Amino acid sequence: MDVFKRLAKHLDDLPAGFPATESGVELRILRRLFSEEEAAIAVGLKMIPERISTIAKRLDRDQEELAEKLGTMAGKGLIFRSSKGKRPHYMAAQFVVGIWEYHVNDLDPELIRDMNEYIPHLVDQLWAGSETKQLRIIPVAESLDQEMTVMGYEAAEEIIRQQSKIVVAECICRKEHRMIGQGCSNPLEGCFIFGSGAYFYEENKLGRVVSQEEALELFKQAVEAGLVVQPGNAQKPANICMCCGCCCQILKNLKELDNPGQLVHTNYYAEIVTDMCTACGACVQRCHMAAISLGETARVEPERCIGCGVCLAGCEFEAIGLHQKEAARQYTPPASMFETYAGMARERGKL
Repeated sequence: MDVFKRLAKHLDDLPAGFPATESGVELRILRRLFSEEEAAIAVGLKMIPERISTIAKRLDRDQEELAEKLGTMAGKGLIFRSSKGKRPHYMAAQFVVGIWEYHVNDLDPELIRDMNEYIPHLVDQLWAGSETKQLRIIPVAESLDQEMTVMGYEAAEEIIRQQSKIVVAECICRKEHRMIGQGCSNPLEGCFIFGSGAYFYEENKLGRVVSQEEALELFKQAVEAGLVVQPGNAQKPANICMCCGCCCQILKNLKELDNPGQLVHTNYYAEIVTDMCTACGACVQRCHMAAISLGETARVEPERCIGCGVCLAGCEFEAIGLHQKEAARQYTPPASMFETYAGMARERGKL
């Protein structure tokens, strides 16, 4: 089998998947990013960090030569590198979220074109059809009632305050849209990376290290711009993305579906307080899912609402309420991203 077809199958066997298309665009993407030798090496990596000696034995490669190749591939964002002590360990990187985001600094129009052809297929095949998602939606703090009982993993500011290492990176979605003349004016720095991922981003110069205080200030600016808060789907997430419905490849493609509110992990929904509503239309403009329509008053379509709270934060008449779903419909995220990916793999029959 062609090495790029083997790599595509290998990536599809990982929890997040990499589904094939009739057009073969996924193979064009891999050929743009990997050489044949790099593809052959990547096929031999697992989703656990391993020593170079372990990988060299599996691939029957010279350890010293392989160490150089793995270092180069990690630097190009083709695989993931972690440092345990001073000794690097390497593992397979998923395509999304992973390899694609690691190319935020070396985008080109051809790769962008192919990705914009491929991602709608990925969302349709995996995101819409899988029970466990990679990301979830949490509301902006300004939209929450003080009487609500809010878990720590539902509060972005609390998640940020728990981190000892934070890197902020440019949003690849907004960046690639700007490069082809379709971007918006929202802040470009919108991805917060934590833990081992933050060290990888720092080493690869994919973002800059920030303090908790600066991260909170950047987060505040993103909230003021009306962006949706999407952390990794775990109680201890590895990242928080600040997203817009016009550029975010997940939200943008979910918006095209009839029921995006049913296809995300969210514990909230918005509702109009009709006797307070002036039908000014501000909420319609702020909604990233086209979930609000306007008549004598505004109206929220429940099947489209993702519970982000962006509409409420922009309503000066206090005419929108954000409500928690009933207990039976509340979603508790996995404890860690490891558990999230294990769940995704089981659901896809890959574990």
